[in-house]
Amino acid sequence: MLRLLCTIIFALFVHAGNASAPFVKPVKAPLTLKMDTASVNVRHLDTAAITAHSKQPEFQYRDDIDTTPSWWDRFWRWFWNLFKPIKFGKHDMSPFLRALLYFLQYLLLAAGLAAVVFLVLKLMGIDMLGIFRRKSMSANLPFTESLENIHDINFDDEIERAVSQHNYRLAVRMLYLKCLKQLSDANLIKWQIDKTNSTYIDELTNADQRRLFRSLTLQFEYVWYGEFAIDGQTFKNINTVFQDFNKGIA
Repeated sequence: MLRLLCTIIFALFVHAGNASAPFVKPVKAPLTLKMDTASVNVRHLDTAAITAHSKQPEFQYRDDIDTTPSWWDRFWRWFWNLFKPIKFGKHDMSPFLRALLYFLQYLLLAAGLAAVVFLVLKLMGIDMLGIFRRKSMSANLPFTESLENIHDINFDDEIERAVSQHNYRLAVRMLYLKCLKQLSDANLIKWQIDKTNSTYIDELTNADQRRLFRSLTLQFEYVWYGEFAIDGQTFKNINTVFQDFNKGIA
């Protein structure tokens, strides 16, 4: 009996120990506003530095720049607007028609560039038809180019004959060879068959003569070796330059 009583008392103590403690709501501490007591150092802009920087070109920003498009810009805007429906697909068209219009677009552009090139060459006195025809401009001379002797040629007769045949390219060659002969006769160069034109240029000691003769050489090589056909007016201009140079040979 005593043992049973002890067992009951022990069980009661164990149950009391395992019982959960009552929930206690935590108490929050009251919030307090802390004031910033640090001192403030107020900084001011340096007006002298601002003035100095504003005078520098890197810091001068303009809003009055003229943005009006130039006539060149307006032309290209008009040109590309012709093909604007193609680029932005505003019209329904078949793939074939779209490809055809693309082709015409670049064909017009190529034609415009070709017209500009043709105009420039025309102003330079170059016969474009002569270039594409590959017309033979061979020299009808009784001697070969490699064996010609400038002291054995009657240049005035040869130039007159070439001009009468409208062979202005050959006439320019005769002008150049005549110029070499006069330089050789004046002992300004030493003519030899195997010498190059650049060698004759280097042999001239007078700076002005060397500069002018270099220009004449370039014109001759452009016409003769470049196989560019020239017209009568262009030959007259070239002939005048050669005559002026020959008059200055002492």
